[in-house]
Amino acid sequence: MTSDTSLQDNDTMPLSEYLEKGGKLTSPGNVPPRYRAELLRLMSSFVDSELAGSAGFADAINWAPGLKERIAASRITLEKVDHAERVLDLMSDFGTDKALYNRAHSWSSRQPRDVNLDPKRQGGDMRLSVFHYPLQSWTDAVVMNSLMGMATVHQLQEQIRTSYQPLGEVFREILPREKRHMELGLEGFEDLLRDATHRAEVQASVDYWMPRVAETFGAAHSGRFERLKKMGLRHTENETMRAAWKADADTHLKELKLS
Repeated sequence: MTSDTSLQDNDTMPLSEYLEKGGKLTSPGNVPPRYRAELLRLMSSFVDSELAGSAGFADAINWAPGLKERIAASRITLEKVDHAERVLDLMSDFGTDKALYNRAHSWSSRQPRDVNLDPKRQGGDMRLSVFHYPLQSWTDAVVMNSLMGMATVHQLQEQIRTSYQPLGEVFREILPREKRHMELGLEGFEDLLRDATHRAEVQASVDYWMPRVAETFGAAHSGRFERLKKMGLRHTENETMRAAWKADADTHLKELKLS
């Protein structure tokens, strides 16, 4: 069975078992309350992170050292808002007011750079904790975009398997563009390191962002992950995803002679 239509044809199988076996739900009308709450929380986290990421990266447009870099920063800023809107459109099917949602929080707000935030959600919005830390330079923006870009790719590869089919389809469309954002970051990395005087600054930024990006994968042992797994909303454990991202990041850093 691959859709909720087939579920309706088989009254003997409980919804929980159907989802655990890889079944898909395709519309808000067939979503039970607990599933709905967890689904909306996942979508809110993505939307808020994309909006906060775009707002924070907007300053990098004016930090860009050249036209190529300015175009890349503008593209990333624009496309992250577009990605947020695509998922927000799905949330509106559940009654979310899009216009009100966009005005609900200050997406550009940040905490002091030297604080150590609890990786749990801060304040009223659902952005990942890494998006509460400010960028301070073009180098910082390039490094953060590269490391977080790699994390986002791993996270989207997990999320395209979600049991809510419309969301999986949107994530599948978004994934190639997020991969390109990551590639633009890595290209910026290489450009920075052509000037040996930037190496110490780049390494300092890597040291700052690596642990903060790592936190975006969540706690190593998570009861919530187990709940989401039963609903088909998650599949791969947090620590497995974190390790895969770190191996990917370490490979790229080694190629650039960074640690």
